[in-house]
Amino acid sequence: MTLPASRPLYLLAFIVCVLLLAAAYYMELVMGLLPCPLCIVQRFAILLIGLVCLAAVLHNPQPRANRRRSLATRFYGAGVVLLSIFGGATASRQIWLQHQPADQLPSCLPSLDYMIDVLPVVEMLTLLFSGTADCAKVTWTFLGLSIAECTLLAFIALGLFGLVQLLRRQD
Repeated sequence: MTLPASRPLYLLAFIVCVLLLAAAYYMELVMGLLPCPLCIVQRFAILLIGLVCLAAVLHNPQPRANRRRSLATRFYGAGVVLLSIFGGATASRQIWLQHQPADQLPSCLPSLDYMIDVLPVVEMLTLLFSGTADCAKVTWTFLGLSIAECTLLAFIALGLFGLVQLLRRQD
């Protein structure tokens, strides 16, 4: 069985990323669910994956043309895999926080705008990735899964897609 061409698959992955971001902004702006710092990092990872997929669609490297284009096809797959691992790790951290007792959670952080304005970059990123009690709140579920658990499933699916693209035979 042969796989379809990469371009339509990357387009489909890009559309999935756009839909995930649209759902996140719908939950924020319409439903009133404010994102925690880890949610913002996950959105950023989805955005980057979407941009890699869009670049692959626009570039459309031909695997047989020459060695350079073959490396380009692998680059896009590797980019999706690496960004999915990053996003999945962030979602996993949030899921871990959601399953901790309330008395063992870190205290709340100042707003992201305040941290960007006041803190050094390294300290801000350390605080951002550590998560807070805000990250442990489960305010909405779908089929019994929290938003972070749904997002982790999306990162796993996107990572598997990227892995297939990375390892597919270059005919």
